[in-house]
Amino acid sequence: MELPSALPISVKEEPLAASPPEPSPHDENGEDHAPRSSWKGTLLRLVPAIDSLRTYSFASLRLDFLAGLTVAAVAVPQAMAYATIAGLPPQYGLYTAIVMTAVGALLDSSKQLINGPTNAISIALLSALALIPAEQKVSAAILMAFLIGIFQTSITLFRLGDLTRYISHAVIVGFTLGAAVLLAMDQLKNLLGLAAVGHAHDHFLVRFALTMAGLRDFNGWTLALGLGTIALSLVLAAVSRRLGFRLPEFLLAMIGAAYCVWQFDLIGRGVAVVGTIPAQLPSFELPRFDGNLIRELSGSALAVAVLGLLEAIAMAKSIAARTKQRLDINQQCLSEGLANLAGSFFQCFPGSGSLTRSAINVQAGAVSQWSGVFAAIAVAFTMLFFAPYALYIPRSALAGILLISAWRLIDRKQLVYHLRTTRFDAGIVIVTAVSAVLISVEFCILIGIFLSFVLIVPRTARIRMIELVVTAERVLRERIPADPQCTKLRIFDLEGELFFGAAPDLERHFESITSIAVKSGARFVVVRLKHVRNPDAVCIERLESFLETMNQCGVQVFLCGVRRDLAKAMRRSGLDLKIGANRIFREGKAAFSSTLEAVLHAYRELGSDMCPTCPRRVERDAPTLYYMI
Repeated sequence: MELPSALPISVKEEPLAASPPEPSPHDENGEDHAPRSSWKGTLLRLVPAIDSLRTYSFASLRLDFLAGLTVAAVAVPQAMAYATIAGLPPQYGLYTAIVMTAVGALLDSSKQLINGPTNAISIALLSALALIPAEQKVSAAILMAFLIGIFQTSITLFRLGDLTRYISHAVIVGFTLGAAVLLAMDQLKNLLGLAAVGHAHDHFLVRFALTMAGLRDFNGWTLALGLGTIALSLVLAAVSRRLGFRLPEFLLAMIGAAYCVWQFDLIGRGVAVVGTIPAQLPSFELPRFDGNLIRELSGSALAVAVLGLLEAIAMAKSIAARTKQRLDINQQCLSEGLANLAGSFFQCFPGSGSLTRSAINVQAGAVSQWSGVFAAIAVAFTMLFFAPYALYIPRSALAGILLISAWRLIDRKQLVYHLRTTRFDAGIVIVTAVSAVLISVEFCILIGIFLSFVLIVPRTARIRMIELVVTAERVLRERIPADPQCTKLRIFDLEGELFFGAAPDLERHFESITSIAVKSGARFVVVRLKHVRNPDAVCIERLESFLETMNQCGVQVFLCGVRRDLAKAMRRSGLDLKIGANRIFREGKAAFSSTLEAVLHAYRELGSDMCPTCPRRVERDAPTLYYMI
């Protein structure tokens, strides 16, 4: 008997949607919907720190001020240490901690992210400047900040910042592992007080080998100061956890080491010190634009720019997950780019969002971007009034601080998680980390990104095909081996991305459908396309070729679940006219309606021509057709 044209459809009841979030004056792309004048709306959108003043209070000011002072206490020793990593005088780290932190804070979408010199960027900078003569390192580092700012700002202008979500987090995990190993290897010479270890252009492994070879020449006072700094920092950190509030362990440990150098006149005993730091703020100065140098640094600048964005966005998202703040990723990229760009005009080297100082900022109770501004002011104040005392800071103390930073840089929980979860993630982590050690820090990022794309593209190019069947109970579901085979109608469901990379998979499935239909003597084939996405010309051409082949074999094909994007591509290519409107079933508002309609249409065309197991042979009081997931 014929099934009725009316199709009672069985669907699962969906849970009620969650309550919509409170309206925000900004959407996820940073668009301002508040009724403001054009210039004011633009200003508040581009400078979120000013926007935050609309709801600012004295309590907010107090919290931000205290958080800023707490961050500054950590930023001063870190900034000097990170400049040391890159092979630059310590004052340039302080310049970066002033200018980049202030500019980044004013423009950050994240309310608690702290910009400035970072461990990872400094290690990458050291590698990028390895072949630059010593007398040109400072100007090359400043030029790197300019180039990185240009790249990051360009990414923002073309609204490409959101593409960072397609880069596996395993790249960052692998980079931090490799960077931490290299940092520890590079700072051993300062911890041991070796006079000279290799040349600036030597690879990390060469300098490490020379360090190991020169162990017998180490300076005992220098090593004692370095190990003492490490021990005191760890003790103060433990005391902080015990007391429930954070002590500036690095700053206190560095002051203690400097006091020992002054008290016992250790400079005369061979202890290397930081030296004189000018008690002045960074002044405006154009970067040195050298064509040859720009060409030499451009590749590294691009890699470090991507690293900086990944580092800042990852940290901003982590903070937002805790504070429930809504982020504008494009604005976050803009803040990173303009902070580096502005810094290059005030003698700063490249920086990014700092993991350590941002975490401290959150823990200290910061409520807005102004905590970063207060931190920058506090660093500037410290530089103006306490710079002369840097003469007594031993380099081994900074090396000790950096060795602790290298240890903390590795997120051991994330590392183990990525190594154990899948071979895909483990491979990216290992290759990125090994590339950092054996090739270069900045290019290991590009290698990791390339590898993640190489590994993920074949996954996205897979088309999944299952065969469906109408059971005796008139239920349309996935076919299992025990189901009898229909010799008149075959139903298939395709799922995946219909772009050129999937064409071989798609063609293989079409060949399989053709073979099954011809061997079983089927007259009709229904192909469900509801879950195929983003069709391109290559896959539309494969579909057209399949339909022509089936037509030549005397099998009619019905396409159901055709969504708007696929229907549009078929219309533009003229394929819909070749198929015929009566063989295309567009996806409707009711769930599964086009699939059931296509099956019903095929049954009408078959009429009394039934296979031995056709469900139409069974009489029922209420003949219906259901779809079961």
